[in-house]
Amino acid sequence: MQRRVVEPTGPLKWLVLLLLVGCAAPAGQEKWSDVERIVAVGDVHGDFEQFVKALQAAGVVDEKNDWAGGKTHLVQLGDVLGRGPDSHKAMDLLMKLETQAAKAGGAVHALIGNHEAMVLAGVWTYVIPAQIKAFGTKDDFRKAMSAEGAYGKWIRGHNTAIQINDVLFAHAGITPECARLSLREINDTIRKELGKDDEDALAMSYGGPLWTRSLALSDEEEVAKALDEVFAKYGVKRMVVGHTVSLEGVSVRAGGRLIRADVGLYFGGPAACLVIEKGVFYEVRHPNVKRRLDLERAAPAAPAKARKAG
Repeated sequence: MQRRVVEPTGPLKWLVLLLLVGCAAPAGQEKWSDVERIVAVGDVHGDFEQFVKALQAAGVVDEKNDWAGGKTHLVQLGDVLGRGPDSHKAMDLLMKLETQAAKAGGAVHALIGNHEAMVLAGVWTYVIPAQIKAFGTKDDFRKAMSAEGAYGKWIRGHNTAIQINDVLFAHAGITPECARLSLREINDTIRKELGKDDEDALAMSYGGPLWTRSLALSDEEEVAKALDEVFAKYGVKRMVVGHTVSLEGVSVRAGGRLIRADVGLYFGGPAACLVIEKGVFYEVRHPNVKRRLDLERAAPAAPAKARKAG
Protein backbone atom coordinates (compact mmCIF):
# COMPACT_ATOMS: atom_id res chain seq x y z
CA MET A 1 0.00 0.00 0.00
CA GLN A 2 1.41 3.37 -1.04
CA ARG A 3 0.72 6.25 1.28
CA ARG A 4 -0.87 9.43 -0.04
CA VAL A 5 0.85 12.71 0.63
CA VAL A 6 -2.01 14.85 1.93
CA GLU A 7 -2.79 16.77 5.05
CA PRO A 8 -5.90 16.13 7.17
CA THR A 9 -8.49 18.89 6.84
CA GLY A 10 -10.54 18.24 9.99
CA PRO A 11 -9.72 17.53 13.64
CA LEU A 12 -7.24 14.69 13.98
CA LYS A 13 -8.80 11.64 15.53
CA TRP A 14 -5.53 10.52 17.10
CA LEU A 15 -5.06 13.90 18.77
CA VAL A 16 -8.50 13.86 20.38
CA LEU A 17 -7.98 10.34 21.66
CA LEU A 18 -4.54 11.11 23.07
CA LEU A 19 -5.70 14.21 24.87
CA LEU A 20 -8.52 12.21 26.43
CA VAL A 21 -6.69 9.08 27.50
CA GLY A 22 -3.11 10.29 27.90
CA CYS A 23 0.09 8.51 26.90
CA ALA A 24 2.40 5.85 28.20
CA ALA A 25 4.69 6.29 31.17
CA PRO A 26 8.08 7.97 30.53
CA ALA A 27 10.41 5.66 28.64
CA GLY A 28 13.53 7.71 28.00
CA GLN A 29 15.23 11.01 27.47
CA GLU A 30 14.18 13.47 24.76
CA LYS A 31 16.09 16.67 25.64
CA TRP A 32 19.81 17.48 25.81
CA SER A 33 21.55 20.78 26.52
CA ASP A 34 25.05 22.28 26.35
CA VAL A 35 26.00 20.19 23.30
CA GLU A 36 28.75 21.99 21.37
CA ARG A 37 28.59 19.96 18.14
CA ILE A 38 25.65 18.28 16.41
CA VAL A 39 25.59 16.38 13.12
CA ALA A 40 22.25 15.62 11.43
CA VAL A 41 22.03 13.18 8.53
CA GLY A 42 18.85 12.76 6.51
CA ASP A 43 17.15 9.75 4.99
CA VAL A 44 19.46 6.84 4.12
CA HIS A 45 17.04 4.47 2.33
CA GLY A 46 19.54 1.65 2.20
CA ASP A 47 22.32 3.63 0.50
CA PHE A 48 25.09 2.62 2.86
CA GLU A 49 27.95 4.06 0.79
CA GLN A 50 26.48 7.55 0.61
CA PHE A 51 25.60 7.40 4.29
CA VAL A 52 29.19 6.58 5.22
CA LYS A 53 30.54 9.34 2.99
CA ALA A 54 28.33 11.87 4.75
CA LEU A 55 29.45 10.62 8.17
CA GLN A 56 33.08 10.79 7.14
CA ALA A 57 32.65 14.30 5.74
CA ALA A 58 31.28 15.38 9.11
CA GLY A 59 34.19 13.71 10.91
CA VAL A 60 32.10 11.45 13.11
CA VAL A 61 33.54 8.19 11.71
CA ASP A 62 37.04 7.29 10.60
CA GLU A 63 38.23 5.24 7.62
CA LYS A 64 37.24 2.04 9.48
CA ASN A 65 33.77 3.39 10.23
CA ASP A 66 34.49 3.64 13.94
CA TRP A 67 33.34 6.61 16.01
CA ALA A 68 35.64 9.61 15.66
CA GLY A 69 33.25 12.33 16.77
CA GLY A 70 34.22 12.62 20.42
CA LYS A 71 31.39 14.40 22.28
CA THR A 72 29.44 15.14 19.09
CA HIS A 73 25.74 14.23 19.00
CA LEU A 74 24.81 12.48 15.75
CA VAL A 75 21.15 12.64 14.75
CA GLN A 76 19.99 10.30 12.00
CA LEU A 77 16.60 11.66 10.98
CA GLY A 78 14.92 8.34 10.14
CA ASP A 79 14.17 6.30 7.02
CA VAL A 80 17.17 4.03 7.14
CA LEU A 81 14.82 1.39 5.73
CA GLY A 82 13.14 1.24 2.34
CA ARG A 83 14.17 1.53 -1.33
CA GLY A 84 17.87 0.54 -1.27
CA PRO A 85 19.57 -2.81 -0.58
CA ASP A 86 21.84 -2.05 2.38
CA SER A 87 19.60 -0.92 5.22
CA HIS A 88 20.97 -3.71 7.42
CA LYS A 89 24.51 -2.35 7.02
CA ALA A 90 23.38 1.15 7.97
CA MET A 91 21.51 -0.15 11.04
CA ASP A 92 24.46 -2.30 12.08
CA LEU A 93 26.72 0.75 11.83
CA LEU A 94 24.34 2.90 13.87
CA MET A 95 24.12 0.21 16.54
CA LYS A 96 27.90 0.08 16.78
CA LEU A 97 28.25 3.85 16.82
CA GLU A 98 25.68 4.19 19.61
CA THR A 99 27.97 2.23 21.93
CA GLN A 100 31.20 3.83 20.75
CA ALA A 101 29.84 7.38 20.94
CA ALA A 102 28.52 6.87 24.46
CA LYS A 103 31.94 5.71 25.62
CA ALA A 104 33.49 8.86 24.11
CA GLY A 105 30.99 11.17 25.77
CA GLY A 106 28.93 11.72 22.62
CA ALA A 107 25.61 10.27 21.50
CA VAL A 108 23.81 8.78 18.51
CA HIS A 109 20.10 9.48 18.08
CA ALA A 110 18.51 7.27 15.41
CA LEU A 111 15.03 8.72 14.99
CA ILE A 112 12.01 6.83 13.67
CA GLY A 113 10.88 7.61 10.13
CA ASN A 114 7.75 6.71 8.18
CA HIS A 115 9.57 3.87 6.40
CA GLU A 116 10.44 2.28 9.74
CA ALA A 117 6.79 2.61 10.76
CA MET A 118 5.64 1.03 7.49
CA VAL A 119 8.01 -1.92 7.65
CA LEU A 120 7.19 -2.67 11.28
CA ALA A 121 3.48 -2.54 10.38
CA GLY A 122 4.02 -5.07 7.58
CA VAL A 123 3.66 -2.51 4.78
CA TRP A 124 6.56 -3.49 2.53
CA THR A 125 5.76 -1.26 -0.44
CA TYR A 126 9.30 0.11 -0.71
CA VAL A 127 11.21 -2.97 0.49
CA ILE A 128 13.11 -4.39 -2.47
CA PRO A 129 14.09 -8.10 -2.77
CA ALA A 130 17.78 -7.33 -2.19
CA GLN A 131 16.96 -5.75 1.16
CA ILE A 132 15.07 -8.85 2.26
CA LYS A 133 17.79 -11.17 0.92
CA ALA A 134 20.32 -9.51 3.23
CA PHE A 135 18.34 -11.00 6.14
CA GLY A 136 17.65 -14.35 4.45
CA THR A 137 14.05 -15.17 3.59
CA LYS A 138 10.90 -13.05 3.90
CA ASP A 139 10.17 -14.84 7.14
CA ASP A 140 13.67 -14.01 8.42
CA PHE A 141 13.11 -10.36 7.55
CA ARG A 142 9.73 -10.36 9.28
CA LYS A 143 11.23 -11.90 12.42
CA ALA A 144 14.14 -9.44 12.42
CA MET A 145 11.67 -6.55 12.37
CA SER A 146 9.34 -8.01 14.98
CA ALA A 147 9.12 -6.75 18.55
CA GLU A 148 11.40 -9.62 19.57
CA GLY A 149 13.79 -9.29 16.62
CA ALA A 150 17.13 -7.53 16.96
CA TYR A 151 16.33 -4.77 14.48
CA GLY A 152 12.66 -4.38 15.34
CA LYS A 153 13.46 -4.13 19.04
CA TRP A 154 16.18 -1.59 18.31
CA ILE A 155 13.86 0.62 16.24
CA ARG A 156 11.07 0.40 18.82
CA GLY A 157 13.39 1.79 21.47
CA HIS A 158 14.01 5.03 19.60
CA ASN A 159 12.49 8.48 19.69
CA THR A 160 10.45 10.30 17.07
CA ALA A 161 11.30 13.84 18.16
CA ILE A 162 14.12 15.22 20.29
CA GLN A 163 15.45 18.59 21.37
CA ILE A 164 19.17 19.36 21.51
CA ASN A 165 19.98 22.82 22.83
CA ASP A 166 17.38 25.07 21.19
CA VAL A 167 16.85 22.90 18.08
CA LEU A 168 14.01 20.44 17.51
CA PHE A 169 14.67 17.34 15.39
CA ALA A 170 12.02 15.10 13.78
CA HIS A 171 11.74 13.01 10.64
CA ALA A 172 8.98 14.96 8.87
CA GLY A 173 8.32 17.75 11.36
CA ILE A 174 6.14 18.82 14.26
CA THR A 175 3.04 20.77 13.27
CA PRO A 176 0.94 22.95 15.60
CA GLU A 177 -1.65 20.16 15.89
CA CYS A 178 1.00 17.70 17.05
CA ALA A 179 2.62 20.29 19.31
CA ARG A 180 -0.37 20.07 21.65
CA LEU A 181 1.48 17.01 22.93
CA SER A 182 4.80 17.08 24.77
CA LEU A 183 7.83 15.47 23.15
CA ARG A 184 7.59 12.64 25.64
CA GLU A 185 3.93 12.06 24.76
CA ILE A 186 4.76 12.00 21.04
CA ASN A 187 7.63 9.56 21.54
CA ASP A 188 5.77 7.24 23.90
CA THR A 189 2.68 7.17 21.70
CA ILE A 190 4.49 6.30 18.49
CA ARG A 191 6.53 3.61 20.23
CA LYS A 192 3.25 2.04 21.40
CA GLU A 193 1.73 2.22 17.93
CA LEU A 194 4.61 0.74 15.93
CA GLY A 195 3.57 -2.51 14.29
CA LYS A 196 -0.01 -1.36 13.64
CA ASP A 197 -1.15 -0.31 10.16
CA ASP A 198 -3.74 2.19 11.37
CA GLU A 199 -4.03 5.52 9.57
CA ASP A 200 -5.87 7.00 12.55
CA ALA A 201 -2.81 6.38 14.72
CA LEU A 202 -0.18 9.08 15.19
CA ALA A 203 2.53 6.82 13.73
CA MET A 204 0.68 6.43 10.42
CA SER A 205 -1.24 9.73 10.24
CA TYR A 206 -0.57 11.81 7.12
CA GLY A 207 -0.33 14.90 9.34
CA GLY A 208 1.82 13.24 11.98
CA PRO A 209 5.54 13.76 12.70
CA LEU A 210 6.59 10.84 10.48
CA TRP A 211 4.54 11.86 7.44
CA THR A 212 3.68 15.56 7.18
CA ARG A 213 5.07 17.60 4.30
CA SER A 214 3.34 20.83 5.22
CA LEU A 215 6.42 22.44 6.75
CA ALA A 216 8.63 21.49 3.81
CA LEU A 217 6.26 22.44 1.00
CA SER A 218 3.54 24.83 2.19
CA ASP A 219 3.46 28.57 1.54
CA GLU A 220 6.29 30.37 3.31
CA GLU A 221 3.98 32.53 5.39
CA GLU A 222 1.97 29.49 6.50
CA VAL A 223 5.16 27.72 7.51
CA ALA A 224 6.39 30.73 9.48
CA LYS A 225 3.09 30.95 11.35
CA ALA A 226 3.13 27.24 12.13
CA LEU A 227 6.68 27.43 13.42
CA ASP A 228 5.77 30.34 15.69
CA GLU A 229 3.19 28.12 17.42
CA VAL A 230 5.43 25.08 17.66
CA PHE A 231 8.48 26.98 18.90
CA ALA A 232 6.46 28.76 21.56
CA LYS A 233 5.28 25.39 22.90
CA TYR A 234 8.71 23.76 23.12
CA GLY A 235 10.92 26.78 23.71
CA VAL A 236 13.13 26.20 20.66
CA LYS A 237 14.41 28.46 17.88
CA ARG A 238 14.83 26.07 14.94
CA MET A 239 13.61 22.73 13.60
CA VAL A 240 15.58 20.20 11.52
CA VAL A 241 13.68 17.67 9.38
CA GLY A 242 14.22 15.00 6.74
CA HIS A 243 11.53 13.16 4.75
CA THR A 244 11.12 15.60 1.84
CA VAL A 245 14.09 15.57 -0.53
CA SER A 246 16.09 18.72 -1.29
CA LEU A 247 18.46 17.57 -4.02
CA GLU A 248 20.33 20.88 -4.04
CA GLY A 249 21.65 20.07 -0.57
CA VAL A 250 20.83 21.16 2.96
CA SER A 251 18.32 24.00 2.58
CA VAL A 252 16.51 26.47 4.81
CA ARG A 253 13.03 27.98 4.99
CA ALA A 254 11.23 30.63 7.02
CA GLY A 255 14.28 32.77 7.62
CA GLY A 256 16.42 29.78 8.54
CA ARG A 257 14.11 28.51 11.26
CA LEU A 258 13.39 25.30 9.33
CA ILE A 259 16.36 23.31 8.04
CA ARG A 260 15.76 20.49 5.56
CA ALA A 261 18.51 17.88 5.80
CA ASP A 262 17.21 15.12 3.50
CA VAL A 263 19.56 15.69 0.57
CA GLY A 264 18.48 12.57 -1.31
CA LEU A 265 21.38 10.24 -0.55
CA TYR A 266 19.58 7.40 -2.35
CA PHE A 267 18.15 9.64 -5.09
CA GLY A 268 21.44 10.89 -6.49
CA GLY A 269 21.84 13.85 -4.16
CA PRO A 270 25.16 14.84 -2.58
CA ALA A 271 26.80 12.95 0.27
CA ALA A 272 26.05 15.84 2.59
CA CYS A 273 24.70 16.57 6.05
CA LEU A 274 24.08 19.34 8.53
CA VAL A 275 26.68 20.29 11.13
CA ILE A 276 25.97 22.67 14.02
CA GLU A 277 29.09 23.86 15.80
CA LYS A 278 28.67 26.18 18.79
CA GLY A 279 25.39 27.44 17.35
CA VAL A 280 26.67 28.01 13.79
CA PHE A 281 25.02 25.97 11.01
CA TYR A 282 26.96 24.42 8.13
CA GLU A 283 26.45 21.99 5.30
CA VAL A 284 29.36 19.58 4.83
CA ARG A 285 29.84 17.45 1.74
CA HIS A 286 32.13 14.56 0.96
CA PRO A 287 35.04 14.64 0.67
CA ASN A 288 35.95 18.04 2.14
CA VAL A 289 33.49 20.86 1.46
CA LYS A 290 32.06 23.03 4.23
CA ARG A 291 29.50 25.78 3.59
CA ARG A 292 28.06 28.07 6.22
CA LEU A 293 24.27 28.28 5.87
CA ASP A 294 22.64 31.66 5.42
CA LEU A 295 19.87 31.31 7.97
CA GLU A 296 18.23 34.56 6.85
CA ARG A 297 17.54 33.14 3.38
CA ALA A 298 14.23 31.41 2.64
CA ALA A 299 14.91 28.49 0.33
CA PRO A 300 12.33 27.63 -2.35
CA ALA A 301 10.24 24.48 -2.12
CA ALA A 302 11.73 21.26 -3.45
CA PRO A 303 11.48 20.66 -7.22
CA ALA A 304 8.46 18.67 -8.32
CA LYS A 305 10.40 15.52 -9.08
CA ALA A 306 11.74 15.43 -5.54
CA ARG A 307 8.42 15.95 -3.78
CA LYS A 308 7.37 12.34 -4.23
CA ALA A 309 10.49 11.02 -2.53
CA GLY A 310 10.60 10.28 1.16
